Amino acid sequence: MKNTFFLPLLLGLGTSLQAQQYIGFQQQSVSVQQQSEKRFLDGVDYGRFKTHLTRLTAVPHVAGSAANEKVKDYLIQTMEAAGWSTEVYPYDVYMSKEPGHSAVEIVTPIRKPLNQKEFILEEDPYSDHPDLWKGWNAYSGSGDVTAEVVYANYGTKADFEKLKELGIDVKGKVVLARYGGNFRGYKAKFAEENGAAGLLIYTDPKDSGYAKGLVYPEGIHYNESAIQRGSLLTENFTGDPLTPFEPALPRDGKIKVPRLDPSETALHTIPVTPIPYGAAREIMELMQGIQAVPSSWQGGLPFPYRLEGGKNLKIRVMVDQKRDFVRVHNVIGTLKGSERPDEWIILGCHYDAWGHGATDPNSGTAMLLSLSETLGKLTDKPKRSILIGHWDAEEHGVIGSTEWVEQMRDELKANAVAYINLDAAVSGRNFGAASSPTLKQLIIDSSKEVQFPDSAKSVFEVWAGQKKEPSIGNLGGGSDHIAFYMHVGIPSVSGGTGGPTLYHTNYDNMHFYEKFVDPTFKMGGAVEQLIGLMTLRLANAEVIPYDVPRYAEDLNMHFEQAVKGVKEFHPEFNGFAKTRTALNYLKASSDNYSKNLDNKLDSGLESNILNDINAKLLELEKSFIDPKGMYFGSWYRSLYASTDPYSGYASWMLPGIMYEIENKNTDRLTEWDERYSAAINELNLKVSELNRILEHN
Repeated sequence: MKNTFFLPLLLGLGTSLQAQQYIGFQQQSVSVQQQSEKRFLDGVDYGRFKTHLTRLTAVPHVAGSAANEKVKDYLIQTMEAAGWSTEVYPYDVYMSKEPGHSAVEIVTPIRKPLNQKEFILEEDPYSDHPDLWKGWNAYSGSGDVTAEVVYANYGTKADFEKLKELGIDVKGKVVLARYGGNFRGYKAKFAEENGAAGLLIYTDPKDSGYAKGLVYPEGIHYNESAIQRGSLLTENFTGDPLTPFEPALPRDGKIKVPRLDPSETALHTIPVTPIPYGAAREIMELMQGIQAVPSSWQGGLPFPYRLEGGKNLKIRVMVDQKRDFVRVHNVIGTLKGSERPDEWIILGCHYDAWGHGATDPNSGTAMLLSLSETLGKLTDKPKRSILIGHWDAEEHGVIGSTEWVEQMRDELKANAVAYINLDAAVSGRNFGAASSPTLKQLIIDSSKEVQFPDSAKSVFEVWAGQKKEPSIGNLGGGSDHIAFYMHVGIPSVSGGTGGPTLYHTNYDNMHFYEKFVDPTFKMGGAVEQLIGLMTLRLANAEVIPYDVPRYAEDLNMHFEQAVKGVKEFHPEFNGFAKTRTALNYLKASSDNYSKNLDNKLDSGLESNILNDINAKLLELEKSFIDPKGMYFGSWYRSLYASTDPYSGYASWMLPGIMYEIENKNTDRLTEWDERYSAAINELNLKVSELNRILEHN
């Protein structure tokens, strides 16, 4: 079914206002772009999303499996049929391909094996698929331990510090921690650093379970058998654990990449496995320790939580999980630009899943396949090249995309305009986005052009609600934008819709999707329209449509927060003086750039001038890429943003300073003032050069 949406700006607005909404377009090009966008919106076939999602999620397809190979083949077939050229990039990654063998049981005071797999449900025809595995954590250590148990809340750095404060020793014990608060790999890291013998992780019903509402299959929350799977990989870099900074190219290929020995890595050695809260309840109701947990540690199970199980309660945790080299494949589709083929707009989503993967990730994959078909049908081809990356092994540690970025580092530095990440991008009806500064306005403007399904409002109006503008977040960890943004310095966006999720469980399938996530299957088409408009504007604007003044605006806000953070432990701190001066200069030059550009777009610019401007715009974000990188990991080279190295998911803005704040360290504050002011001054010089070009041509 096709669904035609509207372009509000086509109706009753003057040429000047129209041009303002189309950043980077010369005035005479606006009407051409509007017509192209209308053809694109009219061409979106809403039925294709469901068709693709059904095919992609028919069977479980973990990275490295034969089923995932078939998904790869479907991606290639679909994109080539839509007129895209495709290339496969193989890598040999060191990882856990399968769960291996595991067991969790109560040994004393009773002997009882505990459940490690979701129930088969009569209502859910996918839940009995023979290729669904029990719960597992990739990159677990192998071992067989029997020990007393300690409850560690969410297993965060602060939680383990609190246990020490309370006199609880986890050495030689099995730690029981609930999901949430940080990346699961850090739960394992902190448990092992504190001497734990093993780790069990469960989703507490207070966080997703009966304490929240009806559980699956009646409702959207975890039932007592649901298990969150996931990787534990926590090196101080992202990607394949044996090839930091270098692509994990095939070992039988012509180029030989040096690899670390596994003994040289920080891979976990203790056995770790996830369990459902039904199994956690059976352990916790036998705990007889004398200390109750702090009130904030109490979860949703129907009894008071205790810190220790006592000497009479012994738990066995056994994991035998093999790690080896596994061949994984990225699929890159390219729609070559008609005028600027060497400037790339890159969109991406991974395709490997822990099970069927209906929401995570393949709602994003299905949308991208439909988008490739719609863009392929357009007679007016984009001026810049559009690339769509289908990444492999993301679930094991954001590996496929990282290896491609490391392989293509030089080409990306020279050619990449933007990266738009669409992991699980159609997972409900609530639109949201996180973005680098220069792309925020593009998202907002595009959202005004798409009607929200089953509504008379635009996506923008629903997204913003009662506010003047919607909130756009900062990019953190956990998905495929990391290497693009934080290692190479490419302006990036991560966006889409969210909603109900049975995250990383065997129930994330088409039955759950159709019943709870989007029964009408209209959101796929709406997200495709919005992402397609962003893509076409990036691809067709004469001048790359970055919102350059947003750098100074956002940086001022982040530095205000940073100063507050430092003053919490260093009250006499006077701020980052050199950086403050640099920001004042940047604000003036970037505001001037915006005015100069508007004037020149109204009168027109010659082709050679446009080439010069665009080449310099591509360099702006690279101002924040520092070869020295962060003290917590030199692979993370962006001074602007990184993942939180203590939680793995959260976004750290100004990560160099945030690391000092987290550790309450004042020794390097002057150094960071120097490094940040140098980066901002470099950015200011580039913006000033753009002003010089615009003012003299």
